[in-house]
Amino acid sequence: MIKTRVNICGVEFKNPVIAASGTFGFGREYSDFFPLSKLGGISTKGLTLEKREGNKGIRIYETTGGLLNSIGLQNPGIDGFIREELPYLEKQDTVIIANVGGSTIEEYVKAVERLNETSIHMIELNISCPNVKEGGMAFGIKAETAYEVVSQVKKVCKKPLIVKLSPNAENIVHMAESCVKAGADGLSLVNTFSGMAIDIRLRKPVFDNIIAGLSGPCIKPIALRMVYEVSKAVNVPIIGIGGIMNYEDALEFIMAGAWAVQVGSGNFINPYISLEIIEGIESFMLEEGIEGLDQIRGVV
Repeated sequence: MIKTRVNICGVEFKNPVIAASGTFGFGREYSDFFPLSKLGGISTKGLTLEKREGNKGIRIYETTGGLLNSIGLQNPGIDGFIREELPYLEKQDTVIIANVGGSTIEEYVKAVERLNETSIHMIELNISCPNVKEGGMAFGIKAETAYEVVSQVKKVCKKPLIVKLSPNAENIVHMAESCVKAGADGLSLVNTFSGMAIDIRLRKPVFDNIIAGLSGPCIKPIALRMVYEVSKAVNVPIIGIGGIMNYEDALEFIMAGAWAVQVGSGNFINPYISLEIIEGIESFMLEEGIEGLDQIRGVV
């Protein structure tokens, strides 16, 4: 018998594979390919207090070994999510993680307060959003700013609070420690790296916002290193993210210290990828005589 279940902050996941925020919508499109109940969980598209239309111009651009995106947090807003998307997710028999963003601490707090009374299982706080009151620098760049937003959200949050770390932080380990000190129940890492692309024919940046987020296989070795370093520094569950394309990648993150993983850009290439990763992990455990993931978690 093998056990793929993991318990993160009191929430039971049937397996460690979660669909990453921003790559899976709210699951409807992927339900045509496999039952969403097969997933350990779904991290929703990034939600903000009010509805957002997102960025203009090109939003997705393929680059060597990955994708650049500049979506701009297009989403239906918290109320729209609760009204239109949550009833569907509630029927899917999987863990629901609400990914929350904001431009001010007040927006984060109000959004989380609205979600407190819903059926979602966890909050994933996206601190890579620009802090408009501080000139647009992301909350997740400086440890002091991250501490402030996490501590204020923790005061009102009634759900387990996972903080999603930006790899663009000044020091990822200090950032992790600061978020845990502020009350984070767990951490997910990493979000996208800052990158850009230039159209040489037009002599201008591809994206209207110039800077975009880089994800995909090209970031995996760096993301893996960051998960390893953070797992040695903090004593809370970690969800690993970054370029996971197969079960071997997922197992590397678990061996580096992750309790679970999120699959992102791979969903655009292969809609069955999460299912294949789950099956691959199960086969590996059977072949290697591994009864539970705790036997290999953090072995490196």
